[in-house]
Amino acid sequence: MNSTINDKSSLKRLSMAGLLVTLGIVFGDIGTSPLYVMKAIESVTPDYSPEYIIGAVSCVIWTLTLQTTIKYVLLALRADNKGEGGILALFALLRKKYGKKLWIVAAIGAAALVADGVITPAVTVTSAIEGLEIVMPHVPIIPIVTLIILFIFIMQQMGTGKIGKFFGPFMLLWFLMLGTLGSLNIHLCPGIFKAFNPWWAIKLLCTNPEWFLILGAVFLCTTGAEALYSDLGHCGRKNISVSWIFVKIMLILNYLGQGAWLLSSPKDAGINPFYGIMPEWFTFIGVIMSTGAAIIASQALLSGSFTIFSEAMNLVLWPKLKIKYPSREKGQLYIPAVNWALLAGCLLTVLIFRDSSHMEAAYGLAITITMLMTTVLLTFYLHSLNVNIVICSAFIIFFGIIEGVFFIANIFKFTHGGWFSILIAGIVATVMIIWNKAIRLRTSYVQYYDIGKAKEIIVDIKNDHEIPKFASNLVYLVQTSDDKNIESKVIYSIINKQPKRADHYWFVHVTHVDEPETLEYSAKVIVPETIYRIDMYLGFRVQPKINVYLRQVIEDLVKEGKVDLRSGYTSLRERGIAGDFRFIIIRRIFSPSSSCPRTAAFIMRMHQYLRRIGITDQEAFGLDTSMVTAETVPLIINTTPGRRIVAEKNPSE
Repeated sequence: MNSTINDKSSLKRLSMAGLLVTLGIVFGDIGTSPLYVMKAIESVTPDYSPEYIIGAVSCVIWTLTLQTTIKYVLLALRADNKGEGGILALFALLRKKYGKKLWIVAAIGAAALVADGVITPAVTVTSAIEGLEIVMPHVPIIPIVTLIILFIFIMQQMGTGKIGKFFGPFMLLWFLMLGTLGSLNIHLCPGIFKAFNPWWAIKLLCTNPEWFLILGAVFLCTTGAEALYSDLGHCGRKNISVSWIFVKIMLILNYLGQGAWLLSSPKDAGINPFYGIMPEWFTFIGVIMSTGAAIIASQALLSGSFTIFSEAMNLVLWPKLKIKYPSREKGQLYIPAVNWALLAGCLLTVLIFRDSSHMEAAYGLAITITMLMTTVLLTFYLHSLNVNIVICSAFIIFFGIIEGVFFIANIFKFTHGGWFSILIAGIVATVMIIWNKAIRLRTSYVQYYDIGKAKEIIVDIKNDHEIPKFASNLVYLVQTSDDKNIESKVIYSIINKQPKRADHYWFVHVTHVDEPETLEYSAKVIVPETIYRIDMYLGFRVQPKINVYLRQVIEDLVKEGKVDLRSGYTSLRERGIAGDFRFIIIRRIFSPSSSCPRTAAFIMRMHQYLRRIGITDQEAFGLDTSMVTAETVPLIINTTPGRRIVAEKNPSE
């Protein structure tokens, strides 16, 4: 494991290998935007005047500069959580100080990013395959797109550790292709260089009545910026920043080339400018390259979606799901339920919208919401660093206006397809908000018991041989971080609900900390050779293998002489055989007899339904191979005083 960590940290250092890996991991989404951006701009209006084309390309250049370069590359990449990036990593960084204010902001932003992950594979793959129509007019686009998308999602469960090594070299060729094709067409209309002057962008937006549709199309050029920030933990800030210089140059050259081609060539509404700038003999090669780039971009977005849900689970924003690790590469994970849900959403996108032009209408709206939420979180991050309030205000106003304008522009696409991305984001955000509120509500009504008062009777139970031994080592997963108290239901389980005699009682509490890779513990001996308290501190990207970690902790305690793990049975103890372990998980089920407001009751009932989409507690804690007993207890929430039955005043004789 140490070698894996070292490999990952080495890739974060500025190096040629790190830069190459960064091209393959980070820039797939934004790197495939030339496939559809100019086509979307062209479809807004059949105006091929210099004012329109140069103004549109100018909008693209300055959007990449202001939004991607300044906000994300220069500013957001510095807001890292122990080297990790992304909206949930940023929220985890702020949770202690601003958690009560910002968790809904983080949930909405993450949900919108998931919606982007559903639509991106569909629009990029479809845009790539549509290029085949130039050389094969009657080729069936939808079946081919469907097969490629199925391949992308099926490939996830096998991991991309081996083929991932080819992503970097392929994307290097891709960006070189973009820059070369663009450069070869700029001579067709050198006046396209005027696009570097922002006046052309301002003039276009101020004089064209359809400015909002133009901006909605232009915004597609920067949709990968949020994914760029999310991949900070894989490649490091320096590699991303330096690689972006090369990537941005290649992208701008391609956009300039497409613009020059549109200004100089006979217009054919059926040709995507991306393919229009290619020599005819190169078109088929271009389609193959575009398809490969679309697959890599989709794979990167799916990996990002898995990371989002993994972080959301540990931040108590999503029910626990089964996580698999298909390769030894650190940070690479696979969540089957998420993968197949995204596949269903992606195929539904293809079937509903049919071609990339219609998909572009659904694309972009959700990601503007994510960017707005990230701007809010970054403002609080600057405030947490004691940055002057004037600078913080200037930051949120400047980028809030830019992203607000893009949001308004994209909202006009709502009826044309934007509703689809908002629907997906809304469903995910609703689940996150309900789940978090339910957990908070449940926690607030848990009753606790002083462990000091309970330890004497627990010791007596241990020494009472009339009680059958339940297990040599009895392990409870407890909720409270206060080592002086314990849930009343745990004490009830030990004492009242079939008294449980054991040689050792272990109370284990798991805290998910805000640092991504933390894996630490603290141990407290409450009663020597009888009662122990273990607190585990896991980062939000660490898999909760409680069974494995507990055994490692006990091994340390045995070495320190704080516990004798040999079995309490004489025949086994003489042979040095360790005692058995049994885990007790207490499930609190919301009781219909609760007396609480309707809103609270609704949230708790929804929580019960949402539990079904997740895995069991024993799977979530990595106990599925251990001996586990699950005990169900009612969770009664009473916020209004109940009536008490009284004796009859005049009983009949």
